[in-house]
Amino acid sequence: MEPIKVFTGKTAVMDRKNVDTDQIIPKQFLKRIERSGFGQFLFFNWRFDEEGNDRPDFELNQEQNKGASILIAGENFGCGSSREHAPWALLDYGFNIVIAPSFADIFRNNCMKNGIVPIVLTEEQVAELMKKGVESGYELTIDLPNQKVYDQSGFEAEFEFHPYWKEMLVNGWDEISITEQYEEQIKSYEQQKMPISSI
Repeated sequence: MEPIKVFTGKTAVMDRKNVDTDQIIPKQFLKRIERSGFGQFLFFNWRFDEEGNDRPDFELNQEQNKGASILIAGENFGCGSSREHAPWALLDYGFNIVIAPSFADIFRNNCMKNGIVPIVLTEEQVAELMKKGVESGYELTIDLPNQKVYDQSGFEAEFEFHPYWKEMLVNGWDEISITEQYEEQIKSYEQQKMPISSI
């Protein structure tokens, strides 16, 4: 995974509550065995009509939201069934950060395992960011080590983040990387292990 320390990016606003994982990545695309390529199916039923054309009223199809890497969403984002494909689709589309008043727990954990930073702010703070985010080219900066979100026009907010996941994301580690931190201890254990006597 790519480390995320201080990240500045363009925002996209999705002022919808209870966005579930079946809307993030519909079930018909879960048969794919790769972890990449899911971005083209992100919010598929909302992004495209029956003929496969862009729906002009959908948020991510609007010009000011194209190229965004920070998604600002409503409460209970990522609810519904557990599927790791949801953060795969968000990341593959280009989102590194999701900000919302609340997340479904399993979805939030899946995000952190896959290199997305899910940030919880208050409803009032998210509402303020949504107002600012409708402006074309609005950018936010996320300082993960210091757990702060700010812009260039005076907005600043602190957020809570579990120390374990912060260390993982700041260093770009996944669970295999954590195991590799103990490589010397593993080698030492293997060298001390006595061979099993044949019967």
